[in-house]
Amino acid sequence: MSTFHLIAPSGYCINQHAAARGVERLTQQGHQVNNQHVITRRHERFAGRDEERLADINALAQLPGENIIVMPVRGGYGASRLLADIDWQALVARQQHQPLLICGHSDFTAIQLGLLAHGKVITFSGPMLAGNFGAETLDTFTAEHFWRAISNETFTIEWHGEGPQCDVAGLLWGGNLAMLTSLIGTPWLPSIPGGILVVEDINEHPYRVERMLLQLLHAGILAQQRALILGSFSLAQPNDYDAGYNLNKMIDYLRAQLTIPVVSGLAFGHEPQTVTLPLGAHARLQHAEKTQLTLSGHPTILM
Repeated sequence: MSTFHLIAPSGYCINQHAAARGVERLTQQGHQVNNQHVITRRHERFAGRDEERLADINALAQLPGENIIVMPVRGGYGASRLLADIDWQALVARQQHQPLLICGHSDFTAIQLGLLAHGKVITFSGPMLAGNFGAETLDTFTAEHFWRAISNETFTIEWHGEGPQCDVAGLLWGGNLAMLTSLIGTPWLPSIPGGILVVEDINEHPYRVERMLLQLLHAGILAQQRALILGSFSLAQPNDYDAGYNLNKMIDYLRAQLTIPVVSGLAFGHEPQTVTLPLGAHARLQHAEKTQLTLSGHPTILM
C-alpha cells in the first residue's frame, strides 16, 4: 500500500465532509494518509496563511521516505501567491535524488509548471483528495487511470477524439488553462518547443477559453507545439446572447488559426471522470479512427 502526504497550497476546503470521506476511503484501502491537519486549516479564503501554505511545499524537499504520493486537498486560488518564495532548487534536488509522486490539478498547475520550468520535474495532473477521492461515489474510471499512471513506466490512454489524423511525439505539458496563461512572461512557465500541450478548465465561458488560447497563440507558444489536446471545459455553457456560438464553434475557429493538429474530447480536468497525465513525460499522440496517447519516462510507485 502507499503513503499519501497531503498539502494545501490553495483554497480552504469548504467541503470538509468530502475531505474526511477521502481520507477514510484511502485508509480503508490500506493506504496511510499523513499531514491531515492541513484539511481544516484556514485563513480567510485560503487553506492557512501564506507562510503556512508555503511551508507545506518547501517541506517536501526534506520529506523522509520513499514511495510517497503528494496530493493537494483541493484547488481554488492561492498557489500564485507562493511562487516567488518556493525553494525550487531544493525541490528539484529532492526529485532528482528520490522522486515524490506529486499529483493534483486546477490551481496546483502553477506549482507543477514551476517545477517543470526549474528542473524538468515530472508531476501528475490528476485527482485530488476532496473532489475526487472524497466524492460521494469514487469514479472507477478516475481511480483506475490514476493507479495505472503512477504504477506503469509506460501506459496508453485511448479515447474517441476529434481532429485531424496525426502521429506526433514530444514532451507532454500543460494542465489548467487559466493558470497556464497567468504564467506567461514569468519564470514559472516552462519553454517546451516541440511539445504536446494539453489543457482543461472550469467555469470559463467559451469566449474566455478562446481568448486564453489566442493569448497562447499570439505569444508564440502554440506555434512551437507538435499538437494541442483539449480536455474537459466544465460549465462552459453559452447563453442566449451567443446566438449559436459555443465551445464547438470556438474549437472550429481555433483549428482554422493553427497549423498544428488540435485533438479534442479527452476526459481530463474538473469532471468526476478524468485521466491522470504525467506532465513532463515523453508522449506519442496518434489519431485516426481512434486516439491514443502513449506516455513514458515518468516516475512510478512500487505497488
